[in-house]
Amino acid sequence: MTLEMVAMKLLVSPKNVDEANEAIKGDCDIVDCKNPEEGSLGANFPWVIQEMKAAISSSQKFGIQLSATIGDMPYLPGTASLAAAGLATMGVDYIKVGVHGPKTKDQARKLLENIVRATKDVDDKIFVVAAAYADYKRIKTSIPPLDLVDVAAEAGCNVVMVDTAIKDAKGLMDFMDHDEISRFCSKGEQAGLLVALAGRLKMQDIPFLKTTGASIIGVRSMVCQGFDRLNGAIDASLVKQVKELLAVE
Repeated sequence: MTLEMVAMKLLVSPKNVDEANEAIKGDCDIVDCKNPEEGSLGANFPWVIQEMKAAISSSQKFGIQLSATIGDMPYLPGTASLAAAGLATMGVDYIKVGVHGPKTKDQARKLLENIVRATKDVDDKIFVVAAAYADYKRIKTSIPPLDLVDVAAEAGCNVVMVDTAIKDAKGLMDFMDHDEISRFCSKGEQAGLLVALAGRLKMQDIPFLKTTGASIIGVRSMVCQGFDRLNGAIDASLVKQVKELLAVE
């Protein structure tokens, strides 16, 4: 299936306010606060989220959104909903959750339903992002990305994402081929969800990614010095380069 090429939003994941300022200078669309030391979707501290929110506000750049994650969540619906409720009070536009612990679709649905309820009770304008893992077979505690699409839609999420759980030399393209990624995006669109793609993506992947119909591309390694998500810092010039590559031709 060939999808019309569209411009995707660029989500960049800084770990501190200095990196957030670099992402903003590079014209990212979404500043995604997370803590890479705590995992793929590691949660950061409340004060760091607030610092990033202030940085976006002071930049006076129109339209930049703020995202934050509650972590790679085990099957603990109460804990997850409490974390989501707290994050929802902080003025974010997106709340991301890694569906890491649920081993069945029913467990994943219960986890997400409670996160959605907790979030929307505080602010129904916040988008809830359910993240699957392309390398789910390696962690053995999560469900396949294509299965999560239906669950996310049924639970009331707004966005479905695929990332990688284990951050090593392998990325999204090592675990899902072009056809699988395109089917994930198409299924998400048909379910009425926005679709986000992430997982150690490379600049040479962008021409293909632009054809998938995804709404958002999420990056960290790609825009860090030395392609190093832990020890390299986000560089505004790399963010700008990715943004230019994502532009519709």
